[in-house]
Amino acid sequence: MADEIKQKIVVFGAFGAGKTTMIKTIDPKSTHIEANCAGGTTTVALDFGRVELDGRQIHIYGTPGQERFEFAREIIGKGMDGAVLLVDAGSPLDEFTRHLYDSLTAANVPFVVFLNKCDAKAPVPAVFASAFGTVPVWTVSALDKKQCFGAIRRFTETLPVRTNGSGKR
Repeated sequence: MADEIKQKIVVFGAFGAGKTTMIKTIDPKSTHIEANCAGGTTTVALDFGRVELDGRQIHIYGTPGQERFEFAREIIGKGMDGAVLLVDAGSPLDEFTRHLYDSLTAANVPFVVFLNKCDAKAPVPAVFASAFGTVPVWTVSALDKKQCFGAIRRFTETLPVRTNGSGKR
């Protein structure tokens, strides 16, 4: 029996960027650990979903979007094959999103920026095109299953493949 191909993708982003929504769109049976907050609910530990794409098992983890959960992002990020920085294109670029970008760059992990909420009132996606250096920046609606699958497929195809017998992670 051939080794199963797995990839761990971690989704980072500020509060309200759409991480949970994107993971629910990709995997409606995904798991979420969240709590009530002033704006509704918020992820306090992680989101987890999985999907099979072209014979690969893609495990997608969403991280909390508040600064105080840095420790959780570090734990969830261990052993990741790649990362998605999900950005709310309807809001100005904030310090926290810049911190996440700097952290991913310093970690030397392959990552891509997904601009979400481009259909929102007064989106500013053009502002982000130059804000992330040479990192690919793609427009994706977290509510659109076809766009989410396409973007995750496109990104994961660029990552090195490892099997469950590789000893990594």
